[in-house]
Parts: sequence; structure tokens; C-alpha cells
Amino acid sequence: MDLDSMRIEWKKRWPVFAVMAVAAVLFFVNPSEHGFFPQCLFHRFTGWNCPGCGATRAAHELLRGHWAAAFHDNALFLVLLCVVAWLGVRKCLQPERIIIVQPGALWVLLAVTVSFGVVRNLPGFEWLSP
Repeated sequence: MDLDSMRIEWKKRWPVFAVMAVAAVLFFVNPSEHGFFPQCLFHRFTGWNCPGCGATRAAHELLRGHWAAAFHDNALFLVLLCVVAWLGVRKCLQPERIIIVQPGALWVLLAVTVSFGVVRNLPGFEWLSP
């Protein structure tokens, strides 16, 4: 294998290695106990939970097999992760098929994300907050 083909292989696979490295850090380091993870600026300045608040803790709990705790930390993250996994499986089963995200689907995703961010801060829906 020559140097150019090794560069091409690395360019194809570096995202996999990056995801594996982040997953390893999240598996071994609890975000609730260590302060080097990024803090949510929206939560810091407003006191409200944004749609992404708790996603790092949810990923940590999910990697450890604690599904209920992951759902409690960020339910939207868990649902979107399942959707991404489903799209990935579809792509693996039909590699020739190009997955195109329709603009309408992006608007739906935006509406769901904003709605989740609003609802999780309403009284009575504290169970959606981390």
C-alpha cells in the first residue's frame, strides 16, 4: 500500500475514529462529575433548559446501558439517535441508494426541537428536564 492510498483511507475513516474517541471519553468520564465538558450558555444565562441540555449526560448513560437515565437526561437526543441509526442501517442495506433529506423534514425537525425546548421548561413537564 503506497502513501497516497493510505491518505485516502485515512480521509474516509477519520470520522469513525473521532466518534470512537469521543465515545471512549464519555464512557469512562461522567459529565456530571467532571467540569471539562462544555457548559450550555443558554442555560447559564437564562436558567432554562435548551433542547440539547442533558445530551452529554444522556450519551454517557446510554453508553453504560442505562436507557431510562438516558431518556430522563434528554429524551429528544435518544429519539434522534434512533432515527440516525435507522437511516444508517438503511444506507448499509442499500448502499447504492442516496439518502436525501427533504427540506420539509428539516422544518419538522426544527419544529420538534423548538417545541421540545419550550415544553421541557413548562410547569408540569419537569420530568423532561435533566
